[in-house]
Amino acid sequence: MEVKTSLLDNMIGVGDMVLLEPLSEESFIENLRNRFDHNEIYTYIGSVVISMNPYRSLPIYTPDKVEEYRNRNFYELSPHIYALADEAYRSLRDQDKDQCILITGESGAGKTEASKLVMSYVAAVCGKGQEVNKVKEQLLQSNPVLEAFGNAKTVRNDNSSRFGKYMDIEFDFKGDPLGGVISNYLLEKSRVVKQPRGERNFHVFYQLLSGASDDTLKKLKLERDFSKYNYLSLDSAAVNGLDDAANFRTVRNAMQIVGFMEDEVQSVLELVAAVLKLGNIEFKPESRCNGSDESRIKDKNDLKEMCELLGIEQTVLERAFSYRTVEAKMEKVSTTLNVAQAYYARDALAKNLYSRLFSWLVTRINESIKAQAKTRHKVMGVLDIYGFEIFEDNSFEQFIINYCNEKLQQIFIELTLREEQEEYVREGIEWTNIEYFNNAIICDLIENHQNGILAMLDEECLRPGTVTDETFLDKLNTICAEHQHFESRLSKNSKFLTDHSLPHNCFRIQHYAGKVLYRVEGFVDKNNDLLYRDLSQAMYKATHSLIKQLFPEGNPAKVNLKRPPTAGFQFKASVGTLMRNLQTKNPNYIRCIKPNDKKASHIFTESLVGHQARYLGLMENVRVRRAGYAFRQAYEPCLERYKMLCKRTWPHWRGPAREGVEVLMADLQVPTEEFSYGRSKIFIRNPRTLFFLEERRRQCLQDLATLIQKIYRGWKCRSQFLLLKKSQIVVAAWYRRYAQKKKYQQIKSATTVVQSYTRGWQARKLLRELKYQKRCEEAVTTISAFWHGTQARRELRRLKEEARRKHAVAVIWAYWQGLKVRREYRKFFRANAGKKIYDFTIQRIMQKYFLGLKSTMPSMSPIDKNWPARPYLFLDGVHTELRRIFHLWRCKKYRSQFTEEKKAVYEEKLEASKIFKDKKALYPSSVNQPFKGDYLEITKNPKYQKLNSAVDEKVLLADVVNKINRANGKGTARIFLLTKKSVVLADQKTGQVKASVPLPDLASVSVSTQSDGFFALRLKEGSASATKGDFLLSSEHLIEIITKLHRTGATAADQEQLNIDISDEFLVQFKQDKVCVKFIQGAPKNGNSVSCKRKNNRLLEVSVPTTA
Repeated sequence: MEVKTSLLDNMIGVGDMVLLEPLSEESFIENLRNRFDHNEIYTYIGSVVISMNPYRSLPIYTPDKVEEYRNRNFYELSPHIYALADEAYRSLRDQDKDQCILITGESGAGKTEASKLVMSYVAAVCGKGQEVNKVKEQLLQSNPVLEAFGNAKTVRNDNSSRFGKYMDIEFDFKGDPLGGVISNYLLEKSRVVKQPRGERNFHVFYQLLSGASDDTLKKLKLERDFSKYNYLSLDSAAVNGLDDAANFRTVRNAMQIVGFMEDEVQSVLELVAAVLKLGNIEFKPESRCNGSDESRIKDKNDLKEMCELLGIEQTVLERAFSYRTVEAKMEKVSTTLNVAQAYYARDALAKNLYSRLFSWLVTRINESIKAQAKTRHKVMGVLDIYGFEIFEDNSFEQFIINYCNEKLQQIFIELTLREEQEEYVREGIEWTNIEYFNNAIICDLIENHQNGILAMLDEECLRPGTVTDETFLDKLNTICAEHQHFESRLSKNSKFLTDHSLPHNCFRIQHYAGKVLYRVEGFVDKNNDLLYRDLSQAMYKATHSLIKQLFPEGNPAKVNLKRPPTAGFQFKASVGTLMRNLQTKNPNYIRCIKPNDKKASHIFTESLVGHQARYLGLMENVRVRRAGYAFRQAYEPCLERYKMLCKRTWPHWRGPAREGVEVLMADLQVPTEEFSYGRSKIFIRNPRTLFFLEERRRQCLQDLATLIQKIYRGWKCRSQFLLLKKSQIVVAAWYRRYAQKKKYQQIKSATTVVQSYTRGWQARKLLRELKYQKRCEEAVTTISAFWHGTQARRELRRLKEEARRKHAVAVIWAYWQGLKVRREYRKFFRANAGKKIYDFTIQRIMQKYFLGLKSTMPSMSPIDKNWPARPYLFLDGVHTELRRIFHLWRCKKYRSQFTEEKKAVYEEKLEASKIFKDKKALYPSSVNQPFKGDYLEITKNPKYQKLNSAVDEKVLLADVVNKINRANGKGTARIFLLTKKSVVLADQKTGQVKASVPLPDLASVSVSTQSDGFFALRLKEGSASATKGDFLLSSEHLIEIITKLHRTGATAADQEQLNIDISDEFLVQFKQDKVCVKFIQGAPKNGNSVSCKRKNNRLLEVSVPTTA
C-alpha cells in the first residue's frame, strides 16, 4: 500500500508562506532562516517556489527523488523544484496547456542551476527511445556551450550568466520532446574589452588557453600565458572550483553532440583567438603636416596574425583603424582617427565580433535542436534572465536589466491575480478585489513612445549636433521632472536641489524594488553601439567562411545609409515580444535568493535576504494569496487526510467526498466564516483553522498508533505460539521417522556383512583351483619355447659362417683386379693427366647438377617461389640465371592458356589492386572473389525483361545495391546497372528506372578506408543529373563496381578519367543541402553489420564493426 504524505507532515518551520502566522517581514525572514539551517532550501508561496542557494551539493537531486515527485500532487510532498517542474509538465502533457517557467533573482542566487534542474527533471520523466534520448541530450548539452560563451566570473558569482536566455522546449502529443528554440537577450559585450576588479572575461577565453592542445594553440597563433593578452584580467584568472581545461573538453564534446561540424568548431575558435589578438593591437599618435593628429599601430605582429586567422588583407584592416569614411547621399568624406578614436574603433570591433559570434552560436544551436515535425507542438518555456541589479555604480546595462525586471514584475502580479480570480470564479467563491501596487507607471516612465526615457535616449542619439550624456540628462530633467518616480539634482523639482546623496551627473528611479541611482556617463555611446562602416566592410572582405555571415552590412553592393536601430530600441522590442509570449502560456515561478555575499555555505545574512525578498515582492505575493483564502484543497485528499477526526467518516466514507467533508467540518464545530465550499475544493480562510485540524489529526494519529500497536502485538504473540506448536509436532514426526530408519539401516548393514564373508570364502577357494591349472599349462609352454630357441640359434650360426666365406673370396678377387689395372695404366700416365682429371671431374659435377635439377624442379605455378638450393659456390651465376629463365618460360606457358574473357578479368583485378591496395580495408577479402559482372543474369531472367529492353547498351555490371536515405540513414534496395555510357538505378520489385546518369556527368566517387560497402557517386555541378543531388549507395561488390566504373571512364575518349576519393569523412550533396558522411569504428551491433544513423541535419554517421 502506498504511503500518503503531505506538505504539512514533518514540517520544519512553514513549508508554504501563505500559512505563516503571524505574517510580517521578520517572521518571513525567520522562517526562511529556520528552513535554510535544516537544509530545506525550497519554500512555497502558493504555487511559487522560493529557492535559497546552498552554495554546496545536497543529496536531494538523485534519481530516487525524481521518481518520488513524479506524477504527485504539488502539495503532496515537501517543497521542491521538482514538484513545480512535474506540475508544469503534467499540465502540458495531460491538459494541453502551454507552460512557462520564470526564474528570477539577482546574480549568484542560482538561476542557471535552477533552469538546469528543471530541464534535467523533464528529461528524466518524459518518454524514452533512441530519437527522444538524442533530442534530450542535445537540449541538455546546449547549456555547456552557451555557458562557456555567455557566462563569466563576477564578484557575486563564479558562473554568472551575462545574458538572458529563454528556451521554448517543444513536445508532441505524448509529452516526448521534439526539439527547442533558444532566444538570447542583451549579452554583456562590454565585458569583452573591460572587466571590473575581481572579475574575469567570458569563460571561453580561459578554457581555450588552458585546455586546447599545443598543436591547436599553434594553429590559432596563441600562447597559454594569460598575461600575454590585454583583454584578460589577471587578478582573477584562476577560480577555485573551476577546471578550465576540463570544461574546454566538455564544451568540445557538447558542440559535437549538438551537431557542430569540425570545421565550424575550428572557425569559432579562430574568431575567439582573433578577439584576443585584437586586444593586443596598440596605437601611437602621429602628427600630419596640416597639424591634425592621426593614429598608427605600434607593433603590427598581432595585427598580422589576426589577419592571417580571418583571411583579411593587413593593409585593409590597418586603414580601417586609421580612417573613417562618412557617406552622405552621393558624397564620401574620409577623416583620420586619433588615438582615442582608434582604441574606440578597436574595442567596438571586438565587442561586435564577439556579440555576433554569440548570436550565430544561438542560431546554429537552434538549427540542430529545432523540431523536425510540422504538426502542432506543445511548448514549455524556461526563462533564465538577469535579476534586479543595484550596484554602487549603475550604468546603461543595469538600467535596461531593471526595466526588464519591472516588466516581469508587472506580468507576475497580473497573472497571479488573474489565476487567483479565475480559481474563485471556477469554484463559485465570491471574489473580493485586492489592492496592490501597480508598477505600470514605472514601466511607462521608461518605455513611453513620446516621453519615455528610452524614447528620449534614442531621440538624443539621432539628433544632429553635439550629443553628450549631459545633454541627455538635461532633456530628462526637463521632461521627467514632475514624475513621482524620477529624481534628479538638476531637475525643476526643488525638493532635490539640496539632496547631496544625488550627484549632478546622475538620476534616480524609484523602482518597485527600491530606488536605484544611475550614472548617466556612457548612456549615449552604449545605446548607439556604433561600428564604423570601414570596419564592417573590412570584415566582409575576409575569406574566412564565418566572418561574411557576421557582417552582412559590410557588402559594398548593399550599402544602407539608414542608421541602425539602437541597443535600447532592440532590447525594448525583444522584451515586448517576450511579454506577449509569456502571456499566452500558463506561468510557473521560481524566485531565487542568495543567503550571503561570501558564496559560503551555512551563512544566512538577514539584511541581504530581506533586501532580496523586498525587491522580489515576496511579501506582497503572500498578501495577494492570503487576501481571499489562505489554503485550499480538493475534497478527496482533504477527506482522506482528516477522516479519522469524525466517527461517521472513519474508517470509510461511502458517499460523495464533499458530503463527507461537510459532515467532518460540522462534527468538528469549525465556524462557518472560517471556510467556504467550492465546486471541487474546500477553501480555508485563516491558517489557524488549518493548524487546528493538523493538531487534532496529530493527536488522533497517536491514539490510532497505540491501538494498532496493541492489536499488532496480540497478533504477533498468537502467531508465535501457533508456530511453536506446529513446529513441535513436525519435529516429533521427523524424529520418529529418523529412529525407525536408523534401526532398519543397522539390520541391513549386518546382513550385508555376513553375505560378503560367505561369498569371499567361496571365491578364494575357486581362485586357488584355477591358479593351479594355469601353472601346469604355462610349464609345458615354457619348455617347448626354450627347445625351439636352441634349434634356431644353431641354424643361424651356420648360415653366418657360410656368408663370411663367400664375402672373403669376392674381396680378394676385387683387390687382384685393381692391381692388374694399375699396373696396366701406369705406363700411360703423363704430365697432362691432372687437367684431364679436372675436366672429367667438372663434367661429371655438371652432369650430376643438371640431372639433380631435373628431379627437383618446382611446380608450373607462377606464384610458386620455391627453387632447389645451389650445390656448389662456383655455380651461383648459372643457378640464378636458370631460375629466371625457368620463371619466364613458366609464365609464358601459363599465359598461353588464357582466354580473352580471362585476360579481361585479370586486367580488372590488376586495376583494382592499383586503386585499393593498402588504401581500403575491404580490398584483401575481394582478391579471391572473381568479378562476375552480371549478378542478376538480367538478359536471361524474365523478371527483368522490361528493364533489359529499356537499356540500349550492353550491360557491363548488374547488381542489387542499397540507396541510403538521408532522413534516417536506412537503405532502399535498387538495381544498379553499368553500361559503357551511363549508370542506371531501377526499382528492384517493378524494374522501373528511377535514375539514369550519363558517365560524363560523374565528377568523382567517394569511399571510406574501412571494411564497409558504402560509396557516393558525386555529380558535376550544373549538369542535368545534379538536380536531385548525389547518390549514397551500399553494395557487397563495392570493389568490382568502382573498378568497372573507373575502367569504363578511362577507355572512353570523350570524357575525363573518373576520380576516386578514399577518405573516412566526405560531403554528399542532397538537393540543396550538403551532408557530411563520417565513418567511425565501433563495437559490433546487430551481428557484424554496418549501421548508418542520422546524427543531425548535416551529419550521417556510419558505424563500422572493428575487425580483429
